[in-house]
Amino acid sequence: MRLRTKYFGEIECHPEDMLHFPEGLFGFEEEKEFFLLPFEGSEGSLLCFQSAATPELAFVAMNPFSLKPDYAPVLTARELKAMEVERSEELCFYTLCVVRSPVADSTVNLRCPVAINEHTRRAVQVILEEGGYHMHHLLSEFGRKEEGAPC
Repeated sequence: MRLRTKYFGEIECHPEDMLHFPEGLFGFEEEKEFFLLPFEGSEGSLLCFQSAATPELAFVAMNPFSLKPDYAPVLTARELKAMEVERSEELCFYTLCVVRSPVADSTVNLRCPVAINEHTRRAVQVILEEGGYHMHHLLSEFGRKEEGAPC
């Protein structure tokens, strides 16, 4: 299928790669389907959640493990059941970013990651109650990325 995007122009996407957000993203509950697209040259650490329905709606996201290798999000039992897994480690996680200039002033939201079940393509944005994570971590807080980060 052809997809018009905010950052990549018109591209070809496979329908089976679509992520399904039954509850949408916070503030965008009506948007249920997204594609997760990597930015060229980012080695999978910088990505974009592109709406399948609204070309101008896209969210910059990062692999949180590339920033904080000890990141350990834990979902509630209810959230795990909804995601059809038994443990949080069975999911992939991405954090949404607010990009600013200079880039060091950009922030990532480690408290409200997007969790994805790669097998079912189901995704949900959650609020972590544990771990001491915040909604506005400055990128400048983090050192160099680590190799071998999960997902």
